[in-house]
Amino acid sequence: MKIKVLGSAAGGGYPQWNCNCKNCQAVRNGTPGYTARTQSSIAISDGSPNWILVNASPDLLTQIKNTPELQPNRGPRDTGLAAVMLMDAQIDHSTGLLMMREGKTPMRLYTTPAVWEDLTNGLPLVPTLGFYCGVKWTPLCTECDEPFSIAPLESIKIKSIPLVSKAPPYSPSRYAQRRGDNIGLLIEDQNTGKKVFYAPGLEEITPDLLPHMLDADVLMVDGTFWTEDEMVAQGFSSKMAADMGHLPQSDKPGKPGSGMISQLKQFKHQRKVLIHINNTNPILNERGEERARLTQEGIEVSYDGMEILA
Repeated sequence: MKIKVLGSAAGGGYPQWNCNCKNCQAVRNGTPGYTARTQSSIAISDGSPNWILVNASPDLLTQIKNTPELQPNRGPRDTGLAAVMLMDAQIDHSTGLLMMREGKTPMRLYTTPAVWEDLTNGLPLVPTLGFYCGVKWTPLCTECDEPFSIAPLESIKIKSIPLVSKAPPYSPSRYAQRRGDNIGLLIEDQNTGKKVFYAPGLEEITPDLLPHMLDADVLMVDGTFWTEDEMVAQGFSSKMAADMGHLPQSDKPGKPGSGMISQLKQFKHQRKVLIHINNTNPILNERGEERARLTQEGIEVSYDGMEILA
């Protein structure tokens, strides 16, 4: 199994188009140690030319251009993307679907019923695509223990796992969470037995997640913010990390052991990778003390084009 990181940034990308934070200015200026990133997405392959796209970011066209293996040449019009799976209905994870509207067959889309409802009504991407390629929807079960496969990648087994996080701001369920507003994935290659746990939006590592994370060989988890008040302290928002459904790397004030770094200490045998990194996060400075702290803790920071073999 190969997992390709198509995009490693949070919503808005890095640099964000209208942001003049220290990080965004540094990457625009070409300062050493700062690397641009597109918005969060991965692709999964079994070694064949076929891939499952997990989250369709607004940067999808650039990501496909930068990933030639997603564009096999088997016909006049072709793609290696066999199906699309969404973790949530956030704009930075779903609006790339519109970039795939020229497909000659209905788009194979896998989402939870909660996400499908938001993309049908609140942000009506599904009705819009109905005027183009159309959508063939397969609902993801959040109550099922049995993993499933997506043809033609039958050797890849996937289990969808409900998470504590937030629905999109436009959703009626933003502050009344439904089961399935946000999910993680446990992805297994049946040929090797290796497993990857993927959760780019994660507000809390709840007890029910521990067995899945302990069962994985690789953890790809929420790397959005360094501190709980990061956006507030830098003057960009009045919202804390928890208000946006994210667990910061640092411990929350007055709550020792609560941050992602502390939480990941219990996973002693897993490879640990952060993804979905906000443009304000100081870990984007590859030469900074925050990045050094992650390295010391055995935690990696994903980047566009990163490959994980399992």
